[in-house]
Amino acid sequence: MVEAKSNWEKLQKKLFEMVSIGVTNNKLNQGYDIISTLALILNLIAAFASTFDDIRAAHGKLLATIDTVTVLFFAIDYVLRILTASQQYKGCSEGKAITKYVTSAYGIVDLLSFLPHYLPAFFPAGAAVFRMFRVVRIFRLFRVNAYSDSLTLIGNVLKNKKTQIMASVFIIVLLILASSLCMYSVEHDAQPDVFKNAFSAIWWATSTLLTVGYGDIYPITVMGQILGIVITFLGVGLVAIPTGIISAGFIEEYQKATRLADIEQEQDVRFIEASIDEGDVWAGKTVSEIAMPSGTIIAIIIRGKETVVPRGDVIIELGDKLIICAESATEGMLEDVKEIILRKNHSWNGQMIKDLDISRQTYIVMVDRDGKMIKPYADLVLEEGDRVIVYTKESINKYIRDGGF
Repeated sequence: MVEAKSNWEKLQKKLFEMVSIGVTNNKLNQGYDIISTLALILNLIAAFASTFDDIRAAHGKLLATIDTVTVLFFAIDYVLRILTASQQYKGCSEGKAITKYVTSAYGIVDLLSFLPHYLPAFFPAGAAVFRMFRVVRIFRLFRVNAYSDSLTLIGNVLKNKKTQIMASVFIIVLLILASSLCMYSVEHDAQPDVFKNAFSAIWWATSTLLTVGYGDIYPITVMGQILGIVITFLGVGLVAIPTGIISAGFIEEYQKATRLADIEQEQDVRFIEASIDEGDVWAGKTVSEIAMPSGTIIAIIIRGKETVVPRGDVIIELGDKLIICAESATEGMLEDVKEIILRKNHSWNGQMIKDLDISRQTYIVMVDRDGKMIKPYADLVLEEGDRVIVYTKESINKYIRDGGF
């Protein structure tokens, strides 16, 4: 029973790595990423092409086949993600992990990517409505976030500025309601067929305040035209508020992401290399289970041609090369590693590591606090005077390609 559970966990881990976008440590995972991306692109192309009568008439069967095959792939992908949910949500029971995935934003998008395709077979009357949900599939494109820091930057901006953005939207909504009621009161008697009710006025106020101005509804009375001029000027100013907030957010996030280029002090940091061979006691253990000598820490794990971040739950495997940070090294020295000294006004002071806005290609190796090496766990709060050792994945991979290890 124990062996069967262990085998199932190993299979879960392999499947999870396969379905996780961006995990490319073997050809199977790379192939799955390629197939997943192609399936989505083909599905979206088929969906757009089917809206043209001539294309649908000439290639209707091909488009239907592409849709059926790609949707089936989405369904299989969804099942695999449910089976591997416990790998995504470590520390949760199987049922809780599945519930977390199913109710997450990605889980809902994954479900709606294929479910509406099959629902018309059971509910024919709702076929038109179900087809509308096909647009949800386009949100699967956000999974390419694993490859791009740019999308992460956008997400960080919206997350960090959500309070200001919501406040500006709230003000705009209030002004739309106020403007619509004022315009309805002024124009209803003159244009009862145009400004029939408050909603008609809301349509006018929205198009005017958001500077669209379709021209299908407009005031004809002098008071209404004066009011329209005032509201138009207010609209130009109000639309600029969320635009300015988002623009400022992008500048802040960009500066944070590139802050490593403006570090206050750089020093060479030396590392030593250790290979895991047959019979080594560390083989099969997780990083957290390894008792490291005082003053040392595992910086990175070289596994084939890939670099692995040595988080606590990472299992050391045969053939791995461990790059251990120490005060001195005998061989296998690694250059291009940066040491950031947190001065008095450094933006990282008082922040937890998990809240730092740095590139996903940059890793914090360790924190030197008053000569004591501290493992950079997520909730560690950085303090003034800390020496933060960081490296970039690009420099490590370059070092590997050059035969450094």
